[in-house]
Amino acid sequence: MAETTSEDPRAPAGERPTVLVLRALGLGDLLAAVPALRGVRRAFPGHQTVLAAPVALSPAVRAAGVVDRHFRTADNGRRVPSLAHWRGSPPALAIDLHGNGPESHDTLAALSPGRLLSFARPEPDHPAPPRWEPGEHERERWCRFLSAYGMPADPGNLRIAPPHQPSPAPGAVVMHPGADSGARRWPVNRYAAVAARIRAAGHRVVVVGGPSEKDLCQALADRAELPAGDVLGGTLAFDELSALIAGAALFLSGDTGPAHLAYAHGTPSVTLFGPVSPHLWGPPPVREHVALWCPGPPGDPHAPAPDPLLLRLGADRVSDTALAQLDRCGRAERGGAP
Repeated sequence: MAETTSEDPRAPAGERPTVLVLRALGLGDLLAAVPALRGVRRAFPGHQTVLAAPVALSPAVRAAGVVDRHFRTADNGRRVPSLAHWRGSPPALAIDLHGNGPESHDTLAALSPGRLLSFARPEPDHPAPPRWEPGEHERERWCRFLSAYGMPADPGNLRIAPPHQPSPAPGAVVMHPGADSGARRWPVNRYAAVAARIRAAGHRVVVVGGPSEKDLCQALADRAELPAGDVLGGTLAFDELSALIAGAALFLSGDTGPAHLAYAHGTPSVTLFGPVSPHLWGPPPVREHVALWCPGPPGDPHAPAPDPLLLRLGADRVSDTALAQLDRCGRAERGGAP
């Protein structure tokens, strides 16, 4: 049976006690937390599980189907949001999946929950409270955190169902050249070179991006001489983007939220990493996904210019990897050897 999510941010908690989880970050952060959120819901089947997350993520929260209700917060970047508009009874349990700082802990504490679990201030009577490990992968970190409090969670349990609507470009290679910061944005001329090689090999290439990335997507399309109908930058709603990625032959992008959507749908992918190691935010270790990275000192993921490690990835290497991934995953789908 499909899981459902109510999006009314002011609905009372009702008769069931409430578990409130704070994860007010971006799309990639939400999808990386899916295994942990499943663990919370499984541990408290008699409770109402409520996720505090930005209003812009409403379609993604609904699609993930891992909580009962979305308590919508302001879209304020990565800052800890206000929860002052909470109108229900105090949560029976509050869980801080936002980070390891005291601000998110204190924001949840202001609601007077029965219990509050966070990295910032572990419960004093816990015999071995979990500690923040800077080099830990995001999915594994929160599953370990919950397991320490008796809520087993599997970091590999990250898949979500694709939307019911059909893909606007089934079987295409989907490229997403944008990113929230310049540090994670591979040069558009290199994306165009990869697109040209993939098209020369007989594959359709479709370019997507956010509303502010239309010019970037068009620049890629112009350089690669893509047809106008294959430029979808800034035109797709979340469910349309999700259907496009779920039905793609391959998804190619930098370390962005849509890359995590490819991981969640099991779509073959090639993800380009630079300032942040894939050991922290990369795909699950399965054959469908390849993370390209040149190891080196971590950079600033919010810097305005492309990170030096990202620039070490050349167009030939990315093209070779993408074509090999298309061949390998295509043969696997046709019943050939992996």
